[in-house]
Amino acid sequence: MENLFCKNTGKTLIVLCVMAVNLFTGCGYNENAQVHSKVDLNSNTATEDHLKDEEDVITDDERSTENMLKFYINDEEIQVIWEENESVEALKNLAEDQPISIDMSMYGDFEQVGSIGQSIPRNDKQMTTSAGDIVLYSGNQLVVFYGSNSWAYTKLGHIENTSAEEMKKMLGSGDVNVTISITE
Repeated sequence: MENLFCKNTGKTLIVLCVMAVNLFTGCGYNENAQVHSKVDLNSNTATEDHLKDEEDVITDDERSTENMLKFYINDEEIQVIWEENESVEALKNLAEDQPISIDMSMYGDFEQVGSIGQSIPRNDKQMTTSAGDIVLYSGNQLVVFYGSNSWAYTKLGHIENTSAEEMKKMLGSGDVNVTISITE
């Protein structure tokens, strides 16, 4: 009985060592492939079992551009950091078949407003917007701010790397057209 215990203890120690290594190294995660470590109890050695070939794995860079919304103001592409919510997903679904074109009108000397053409899910919260914010109003209106306002909106995104002065110059001198499309 003592001999059997010693024999299994060696295998058990290997299993525990591999589990500890996985715990401290992120469970064998590799940027280019999903990898899980396992122990071959017959040979007492740790091996890596590649679940996917490297060519089948979608990298973070590819994931960030795949099915992402593109945003244009008067045909100029604008970089937007999109929120992760049900409303943005609904915009993606609408833009899958064809780009969404929205004629925007100036309102209150701080925003451009235009109809999406249908209602999408919303989760309005009281907020104070700032220049560059893109929000959903009443479930069917897209609003792009070049100033500030306090109201209940659903935040969709924010235009990045653009100052308040640049936003006012881009949006504050007349009506604009906004296009939302999906990257391919």
